[in-house]
Amino acid sequence: MLFQGILTVPFLITISLLAWSHPVAALETTVVAEGHYVMGDSDTLTAAEKHVLQRAQRKAIEEAGMYIESAFLDWEKTEAGTSLQISSWEIRTIAGAITKTEILESRRTFVNDRPNLYVRIRAIVDLDSLKAAIRKWHSEQRLAKHYRRLQKENASLKTQLETLRTSPSGVRTLIIEPLGHNTRPQAQARTLIEKAMPLQDLPLKLELTSRAAVLDPKFIDPLILRGQTYLNLASVAYSNKRRLSEYSEYIDNARMDFDRALLIDPHNIWALLGKGDVYTWLNRPQEAVLAFEQALELANFFDVARLRLITLYTAEAKKLVALGQWTPALSVLQKGLSPHLHESWIPYQKESYYLRSTIYQQLKQPILAIEDLSTILRVDPSDERALQARAQLYQDAMLENAAKNDLLQACKLGSVTACNQLP
Repeated sequence: MLFQGILTVPFLITISLLAWSHPVAALETTVVAEGHYVMGDSDTLTAAEKHVLQRAQRKAIEEAGMYIESAFLDWEKTEAGTSLQISSWEIRTIAGAITKTEILESRRTFVNDRPNLYVRIRAIVDLDSLKAAIRKWHSEQRLAKHYRRLQKENASLKTQLETLRTSPSGVRTLIIEPLGHNTRPQAQARTLIEKAMPLQDLPLKLELTSRAAVLDPKFIDPLILRGQTYLNLASVAYSNKRRLSEYSEYIDNARMDFDRALLIDPHNIWALLGKGDVYTWLNRPQEAVLAFEQALELANFFDVARLRLITLYTAEAKKLVALGQWTPALSVLQKGLSPHLHESWIPYQKESYYLRSTIYQQLKQPILAIEDLSTILRVDPSDERALQARAQLYQDAMLENAAKNDLLQACKLGSVTACNQLP
């Protein structure tokens, strides 16, 4: 297989208007753009016409001043004497930003005995919709990148877990260089912890933390780090669909380490966090909440504990909602949606806000429900679910224009349901 003429056209995301002379308040701009496409041997005329129109539309968006980091790829593949031209326009929702396309000129010529299509269009580009689509695409790309990284890490941890499980009992398979004989045990323990903290090798991490805990029984850090490592091992086993019996020992070991750490220092926030994590594994959410709340009382800016609480409050409220217990569910959610929290927390509370808006609807408080959905859309204007839910509330309140705007925005972002609801 031979690949020829590979062309990648990356665009930088700036979401800024370059050479834009119209007023800032303008929502749309009209652009004239051209597109060219050389047909491959396997192309149909319909497909080729679609490709050339897409290129012109992309050019229109570019000329409107919106630079997009898209993987618009063109390449030609030759196999068994037949050429096949492939184009990929990754950001499918960008087409929704062009509200109208008028073909001004269209013609076909031949280049090296192959049809060459040309089109010139006049396109109306909705800049607000384009910004929202790009913002959503970027969010999805970040999630995808994070997911791929987690997959890679999970594969490595899975291998370590298998090694740990198959190692013969009582046999030390890891060799650690001995520390100087003249070093005090406390200093040796701290050196071991410094070595253990950045490690991704979980069995080695267990070995180092266990040695440190023996060297200095009053040193709390080895217990906390070892407890976290045991929970990491439990997480890997769980993600690989192991039976509870295969990783329950890790959870028990973590519980003992965190309990022992709290005996040494009852006010250690990391030990309290670990205790809450163990209770979460044991499906004892009320006790987990108490541990996380205690950690936050000791350190109000302990964000890791606050994130855990937001997750637990939301999960508990969902259970109550499923049972139709609206008022108790609302009380639980209020704990995690404190008005005193900085707005930067809203992206982590989106699910809580959405759930609370659902509860407000059931309690016949549509104004409060709209406020919660508007809060979500203030930080993420591309949230299709919030747009559609708010549109329904606007329709119920006979605010047809507001409902139409939300449905139109959701439709441009790719929601078929919203498109079908438009008048």
